Amino acid sequence: MKLPVAEPKRCVLPKSESEGFSAEEILVMGIDEPAVLLNPNNGLVISNQNAKRVEHLFYDEVDGELSRFGSSANDTGQIVSASITLSTIAGQVVYHVSVIPLILGRNVLYLFQDLTLDHNLRDALIESRQRFKDLVEVSSDFSWEVGADGCFHFVSRTGALGYVSDDFIGHSPEEFIVGAEDFDANPFHTQDVVDNVELWMHARDGSMACVMVSAMPFKEEDGTILGVRGVCRDVTRERERETALAQAYQREQVLGYIVNSIREEINPIDMLGAATAATARAMGAKGCAVLRKQSSKDETNSSASNHFIRAAEFGTGGPAEFDNRFLAFEPGDRMLHENTIDGWNVIAGPCQHAGIINGVICLWRKDGWSDDARILVSDIAGQLGIAIEQISNHESIVRLSRTDAMTGLLNRRAFYEDELPRRFNRLALDDASGALFFIDMDNFKMVNDIHGHQVGDDAINALRDILHDFVRPGDLIARLGGDEFALWMDGNVNDKLIQTRCQELLKASKILHKFSGNDEKPLDISVGIAVYNHSTGETLEGLLARADEAMYEVKNNKKGGYHLAPAAIQAIQ
Repeated sequence: MKLPVAEPKRCVLPKSESEGFSAEEILVMGIDEPAVLLNPNNGLVISNQNAKRVEHLFYDEVDGELSRFGSSANDTGQIVSASITLSTIAGQVVYHVSVIPLILGRNVLYLFQDLTLDHNLRDALIESRQRFKDLVEVSSDFSWEVGADGCFHFVSRTGALGYVSDDFIGHSPEEFIVGAEDFDANPFHTQDVVDNVELWMHARDGSMACVMVSAMPFKEEDGTILGVRGVCRDVTRERERETALAQAYQREQVLGYIVNSIREEINPIDMLGAATAATARAMGAKGCAVLRKQSSKDETNSSASNHFIRAAEFGTGGPAEFDNRFLAFEPGDRMLHENTIDGWNVIAGPCQHAGIINGVICLWRKDGWSDDARILVSDIAGQLGIAIEQISNHESIVRLSRTDAMTGLLNRRAFYEDELPRRFNRLALDDASGALFFIDMDNFKMVNDIHGHQVGDDAINALRDILHDFVRPGDLIARLGGDEFALWMDGNVNDKLIQTRCQELLKASKILHKFSGNDEKPLDISVGIAVYNHSTGETLEGLLARADEAMYEVKNNKKGGYHLAPAAIQAIQ
C-alpha cells in the first residue's frame, strides 16, 4: 500500500486540549494504547503519543502485514486481529494488532498491544521443559534365574548394569544389592509372586542403579521350590528424569511467581523492588539485589568496564559492596559468578537484553547453592534483563516528555504542571522563600533573520549554558518555548540577594552579543523577578502574574535589564 505522505501526524496534546483538532485526531488521542488511524484513499496517517514505536511502519509504504490486515478489514467490513512480530525502534516486538475498518468513513484504525514480555516468558518456559524432556530414554530390561542354591544360573545375554551375563553366573544376588543385609523382602528369593519391587544395585562402573524387580518362584510338581525367575528393569534414568522434571516444574512455578510479581506492578520503576523481594523469598536467600548498568554511550564495550549501581534490594545482611571483578561479565555470556564475600555465599547472574548486559542480579545466604538454584538464577536474570529494558524505555519516554529537545532543559509542561507547583507548595512546609525569574532574549528575531536559524539555536544554547553556570544545585531551569526561559530559586532568598544575582547574570549574558544581528540592537536578555514569601498567602497564579508583569516592565522600557516586582500584598485572613 503506497502512501503519498512521508511521516505520520502524531497527536500528543492531552484530551482536555482537544479543541481545534479534527474528529480523527481526537479519536486517537482518546485511546490509551498505541493507535494509528490510516486513510487508504489519501494516505493520511494520524497516530497518538503511545504509537511512537510503531508509527514508522506507516512511512511511505505501509508494512506488508499491516497493509494486508487493513485491506482485509475494509473489504470484509469486519475487525481483523492477529499477533505478529514487528520491527520497531526498540527492536523486534511482538504485538497483538486489532484492525477496525470503516472508522469515520473509510479510515482504518490500528490498535497495538505489546505482548513481548508474555512471548519471551512463554519461550523461556518452553525451553525449560524441553531441556528435561531430552532426559527421557527407553528403559532397559534383563531377565534372570536364581537356582535352589541361591545363585544366578541365568542372566540375559545382553547383560545388565554394565556387566556381561557371565559376571552374574554363580554369584548370589546379595553381592549386587546395595544394603542387602538390611533388605527384608529380597525379591530374588521370593516364595510368592512380586511385582515392581524397587531396589538399588551396584553397577560395574561403581555407581548405583535403581531397578524394578518382578519375580515368581518355579516349583516341582510336589510344590518344592526350585528357584526364582524374573525380570529387572533399570529405572535409574526414569528416577533421574522424574527428579529433574520435578525440579523443572518447581523452577517454572518459582519463575512464574517472580514474573507475575513484576507484572503486577503498574509503575515500571517498582518492578525491580518486587522482583528482589519475590526472588529472595522463592530462593530461600537472606537477601537479593538488582544492579543496573549506568548509561554508557558505547554499548559495545566489554562489560568488565561497566559500572553498576544498586537499583533495588531486599533482605538482610549481605556484602557492603560487590567487587568490580565479581560483576565483570562478557556480553552474551550467561555464566554465573560465585564467591564468598564478607562471610556470605554470593551468586550473581548477568541480566541481558538483545545480547547487551544491562544489569546483574545478586543473591546471598550462608549455605551454598545447588545446581537447581543456579539454573533458576540464570532464568530469573534473563527475565530481569527484559524488565530492565522496559524500565529504561519508560524512563526514556518520561525524560523526553519532560525535557526540551534542543536544550535538554525542563519543558513548559514539566515546569508549570509538575516541578513549579511541587516546589511552591513545599515552601510553606519548609518555612522558606523563593524567587521566580522570567528571562526573555532581546532582539532575537534579528539573529534568525540575519544569520539563520542555526546561529539562533547556538544563541539559545549559549544562554542555557549561562543559566547553568548561574544557578545553584537544586534550582530549576526551563525553556518555555522560543527564546523564553524560566528559573526558580528557593531557600534563603531575599530582594538584596536577587538584585545582586541579577546583576551577575546580566554581566555574564554580555557574551550573547557575538550572536547579534545588528550591533545597534545587540542580543541581550530581559529579566523579570518576583520574590515569594509564604506568609503573604499569595497563590501560585499571583506569583506568576507578578513575575510576568516585571518582565514586561523591562521589555517596555529599555530592554537588556531586570526588574524586581513589588512585594505581594498580605492576603486578608
